[in-house]
Amino acid sequence: MQHGDREAASLKFLPIKYDVSSMSERLYIFDTTLRDGEQVPGCQLNTTEKIEVAKLLEALGVDVIEAGFPISSPGDFNSVLEISKAVSEPTICALTRAVEKDIDVAADALRLAKRKRIHTGIGVSPQHIYDKLRSTPDEIYERAIAAVKYAKRYVEDVEFYAEDAGRADTEYLARVVEAVIAAGATVVNIPDTTGYCLPDEYGAKIRYLMEHVPNIDQAILSTHCHNDLGMATANTLSGILNGARQAEVTINGIGERAGNTSLEEVVMTLRCHKDVDIDTGIRSQLITKASHLVSSLMNMPVQPNKAIVGRNAFAHSSGIHQDGVLKDRQTYEIIDPHDIGLNESVIALTARSGRAALVHRLELLGYDLTPEELDATYEKFLALADRKKEIHDYDLLYLVGDIDRMKQQSIALKFLQVTTGTLVPTATVVLKFGDHERMAIGTGNGPVDAAVTAIKKLINEKVVLTEFLMQAITRGSNDVGRVHVQVQCGSRTVHGFAAHTDTTRASIEAFLDALRALNVTERKGEE
Repeated sequence: MQHGDREAASLKFLPIKYDVSSMSERLYIFDTTLRDGEQVPGCQLNTTEKIEVAKLLEALGVDVIEAGFPISSPGDFNSVLEISKAVSEPTICALTRAVEKDIDVAADALRLAKRKRIHTGIGVSPQHIYDKLRSTPDEIYERAIAAVKYAKRYVEDVEFYAEDAGRADTEYLARVVEAVIAAGATVVNIPDTTGYCLPDEYGAKIRYLMEHVPNIDQAILSTHCHNDLGMATANTLSGILNGARQAEVTINGIGERAGNTSLEEVVMTLRCHKDVDIDTGIRSQLITKASHLVSSLMNMPVQPNKAIVGRNAFAHSSGIHQDGVLKDRQTYEIIDPHDIGLNESVIALTARSGRAALVHRLELLGYDLTPEELDATYEKFLALADRKKEIHDYDLLYLVGDIDRMKQQSIALKFLQVTTGTLVPTATVVLKFGDHERMAIGTGNGPVDAAVTAIKKLINEKVVLTEFLMQAITRGSNDVGRVHVQVQCGSRTVHGFAAHTDTTRASIEAFLDALRALNVTERKGEE
């Protein structure tokens, strides 16, 4: 390839007809949450946190954990070393450039791993060859071979990444792939590094390699797709359907820029499309747990409408949809929520909810209303729903006039005082339970944490604050802060909202809003 040819089209990509009849094979899951996922600004983890994620990935059943880029920092080196000791079932992988020093350091970091892999590679697109590396195709070809051979001195399992393969000349890419396999590569990664490819284009690239690389049977082709144009999962699946048998993914799809291919999306798509007959070894019931852990540790909230793991993924607010789901879940759900570790779908009561949803929730609360009572309650429900974004169980108790039960479940903030500064943050909280008050004192790492600790002393249920978001809704020094919290109690997850000029007050009111939705009960006999 000459410099003048760099703009030339390498291959005309045509629509693909997939033959799924002969695809009864295993797909290996390569998780790069701790490497590519951690490259997101503000999402860095310490070694202890990385080990916690790695152990859950092991329980989840991933085949390979890319634990880090050892030469990048002493912390990354130590993380790879410690993860190698902490988990035993998955292969532990370390990233390098096609540089001998990188490979030396990676091999040292992997020395304690039961199963180890070095992941080395170099850019193969015109943009990388000429602009980034200031090199030539022939020189890159030789460097690729040399890197694989050098890594092979340390480990048997060597993966080669052809960086920016999505924009590479396909014939040149095939030449490189053949050469690195001959040099000893056991896996060859075909990254769409910039998320540029269309699904048919990426699939055709994989198919071309499967059909034109003579020794392709001696290695596994791997996908590694980014989401810059929102097609990471589509491209990954297209690659799989055309012969790739390893998918490089992250929990929640986190990663540089717009992110990587989402593990949960690939796994559950293949589970849904049983005719494809390609499956993974993933224990999908742990997907929700993994999603929550990564989101919490990396301070990276999952967007509500995110496929599979977003809080709205199994939530139904439309009356027509609610009625359909209550009659038969599969009417509007193609995934059983139990399969990803959720207990049930969420029938969210809003102004768009119909009678079927209201009756369902009232029955769960123990009410069997007459048609006349239901008519009256539904009218009051609609009026209230027009004023509130979501109706909670506490609101329904009020609507049906169950005053005694309402008082029993009612929680209100009567008094809040916090002490911060150079002292240990301490909070005194007085809550009103129905017609009486209870007080508790708590400490924490900040005023909100201290107040939450105090409140937990007053309730029976074990609750966990899993998400905390705050935003200003006015401008100036008297800003009103709006707080959204997510609280988990066993298998249930609820949300609470509040707004106040005092952000600590808003935070506690939001927490109490969530507790009311959970119908928590007062703990007796303790102050």
